[in-house]
Amino acid sequence: QVQLVESGGGLVQPGGSLRLSCAASGSIFSINAMGWYRQAPGKQRELVAAIPSGGYTNYADSVKGRFTISRDNAKNTVYLQMNSLKPEDTAVYYCNAAITTMTTPYLMNTYWGQGTQVTVSS
Repeated sequence: QVQLVESGGGLVQPGGSLRLSCAASGSIFSINAMGWYRQAPGKQRELVAAIPSGGYTNYADSVKGRFTISRDNAKNTVYLQMNSLKPEDTAVYYCNAAITTMTTPYLMNTYWGQGTQVTVSS
């Protein structure tokens, strides 16, 4: 019913930049919070950044000042601009959103994208 599709991952050198995008589609009634998580090999999935529908943002300490999350509500899309990338940013990045659907507009569920690989290496 609802899909989240990420794009924009890849290989980048340390100090470089990437922009991730995540578009939600399907039978959407409303989208509340949207966010990005990441999971490195052998580690737990962690929150990178989040942006509720109201627009204020929240970041992991490790990415503050380097990453910027934003959203385009008209396009049901959330972005993650990543600058000054470091090797420790290497991970699979997952999009996450809290969504209500047309069939159950009173019930909010959490949806995940399939993940996109970001590799920071020289």
